[in-house]
Amino acid sequence: MIVLRSLKGLTIEQLYTAFQNAFADYEMQLDMNQLENMLVRRGFDSELSFGAFDNGNLVAFTFNGIGQFDGVPTAYDTGTGTTKEYRGRGLASDIFNYSIPHLKEAGIKQYLLEVLQHNIGAYKIYRNLGFEVTREFNYYNSELDKLVLKNGIQNVGYVFAHCSDLLTTDLHDFCDFLPSWQNSFDSIQRSYNTFDNICVYRDRTLVGYCFFEPESGDITQIAVHPNHRRKGLASVLLQNAIKQLITDRIKVINTDPDCNSLCEFLNSINLKISGKQYEMIKPL
Repeated sequence: MIVLRSLKGLTIEQLYTAFQNAFADYEMQLDMNQLENMLVRRGFDSELSFGAFDNGNLVAFTFNGIGQFDGVPTAYDTGTGTTKEYRGRGLASDIFNYSIPHLKEAGIKQYLLEVLQHNIGAYKIYRNLGFEVTREFNYYNSELDKLVLKNGIQNVGYVFAHCSDLLTTDLHDFCDFLPSWQNSFDSIQRSYNTFDNICVYRDRTLVGYCFFEPESGDITQIAVHPNHRRKGLASVLLQNAIKQLITDRIKVINTDPDCNSLCEFLNSINLKISGKQYEMIKPL
């Protein structure tokens, strides 16, 4: 008998077993430490996450992150999966519908998720559940040796260094678009110990920065103040970040295709688009 309930009280080992079972036929795999890091970064709340249990075994789930998104209390679909043998029963929709009253009771005002554009089946399910597309995203994934990085800066006087308290600085003026949930300042703060950064200063004033994860190769944010662009600073920031990566791959997830400055920069270093996503929101 299938029972729907909260994931409160489950151990990371139990969550990982369910995750492994649900994604066993996927090419990309996470180990338990990587899954735990992902959950922390995305604000996973076990009490407000839900699953389907068969004889006590978790066979389908939605891991929800809880936090603020653009000032609105939000639940974020951090990961939804169903064990292969239980697919086709509508368990993901059942879990979603079961979760809504609990999320509303907790003061959540909207539900946010991202879906691959080529995953037509999932996209249709979310549309039927009342989600609307709010933005489109590109994502990039490449081997490091395929990048073409330019050397040199047009103007002298710039200093590059790590900043230990970067998140205490108001960085919103650097951003051309609202970062996605997993790339937000809140997400970086949640798992700050997995991130590093490199900053660039002019006359002791911050003019650019890059947040990155050395282990995964994820370039989470890279930004240069508008007054200091087209001087090669982003290239040097990225070069400094790459030197500290402990992987041979780089990824840049959820970039806004309407952000010409970032798209042109990524194209200039030969970082090609790997795929596209929709950001979708359902008001609760």
